[in-house]
Amino acid sequence: MNALAARMPLSMARPALSRTGRLFIGVLLIVVFEGAVRKWGTSAATLPMILLRDAMALYLIFHAWKSGHLRTYKNQTAVLVAWTCCVIAWGLLQVILNDSNPVVFLIGLRFWLLYVWFGFAAAASMTETDFRAAMLTSTVLLILLAPLVVLQYASPPGARINTEVDSVDDEVFIVIAGVVRTTATFSFTAGFSTFLSLVIPVALAVVAARKRRLSHVFLAVAAFTALVTESIVSGARSAVIFSGAMVAIYLLGRLVFSKAADKARALLTLLLVLGAIAILAIIFQTAIENTQQRFGEAAETENFWARLLVVFAGEPVVYDQLSFLGVGFGQLSNLAGYVRSGVAGFTLAEAEAGRVLLEGGAVGGLYTAMKLIVMGLGLYRSLVIAIRRAIIYPLLLWVSLAIALLTWSAIGQLSANALLGFALAFALAALRYPTLEIFPSRAASSRRIR
Repeated sequence: MNALAARMPLSMARPALSRTGRLFIGVLLIVVFEGAVRKWGTSAATLPMILLRDAMALYLIFHAWKSGHLRTYKNQTAVLVAWTCCVIAWGLLQVILNDSNPVVFLIGLRFWLLYVWFGFAAAASMTETDFRAAMLTSTVLLILLAPLVVLQYASPPGARINTEVDSVDDEVFIVIAGVVRTTATFSFTAGFSTFLSLVIPVALAVVAARKRRLSHVFLAVAAFTALVTESIVSGARSAVIFSGAMVAIYLLGRLVFSKAADKARALLTLLLVLGAIAILAIIFQTAIENTQQRFGEAAETENFWARLLVVFAGEPVVYDQLSFLGVGFGQLSNLAGYVRSGVAGFTLAEAEAGRVLLEGGAVGGLYTAMKLIVMGLGLYRSLVIAIRRAIIYPLLLWVSLAIALLTWSAIGQLSANALLGFALAFALAALRYPTLEIFPSRAASSRRIR
């Protein structure tokens, strides 16, 4: 068998994706491209595509349970089961006492539970090959979206590439007059910003990986160019701040946590990255000036620190409307608005922190506490890995997940809800496979089939 493996081409020696890996990547592709179908095809595809990816997510969870992977993590699974029972019981109580719509309650269960289970089940059951393929797929998607995003930025707001089938020019979000906030394949700017937040730490992991061939170097350079370019032309303040923070953490991590023998290489990486950013800044100087103008206009109309407080803690008006029971799971989601009136939109609260408390009441407060506990444990473990093993990509993923748990519209917006599941899966899998080789050697690939 060893001799046979040695004679095999590398493409044959590589193990195939498991069922979990295929489902995981399949759901990711639907999440990324469903907006394009609805935006440039037909809005009637909304519910069918949501049902398809939700069915695939449910099947992944079932497969993970049936295969015994969830039983391997008994304590964590028990906590999730208890949390699920709590949400269902509390939600039924809300339906009875608030006389709520049962359909909206089911939508609420989907937003509060489905993709949390999906992320956990995927992380528990995916193989190292699955994890590698998922990271590379995410990175390739980032690269493929770059030309589209640049074209959207360069096109006027009324251009077909920037509008939906059933929209008008006034519905297109702009950075400044005549310059759109890019959406890529997503139907709304928030979806693309959330996707960037998910993929940027993954792309940085690819950039940091050991390259064994020229094609690996090309992929890493393309990934870094794409993440900087898409952040610059996105027109989203959150994307610019987040990408800058991630790159800074990556560079500082390389310098601080690398071994003494690798300090020179880390310093060289720092200089190369700064040089690349400088070149891209010159190329997209107009986009940077537009973003600076957007920052300036926002500063004139709102207090930055007050806005930041709203993002992380919710709007002040929310706390005047809080109740012990909550208004009901799913009541504030855009899908519930679409089901009720045919128009998706947020009510009562725009920030995730306020939406969680309004919908869940006391259970919303418990959910917030649970998120803080998960964040603390994950950040601690990833920091230990960085200190002891000089591996920083788990830390990048956990910093990204922490921000996602606090700020993404996960129980309100369809794309953010699904992408949070992927962020959770990537972060948890990074703790399972901290020494993952993004570009494995031929010898390593051969050993895995023996």
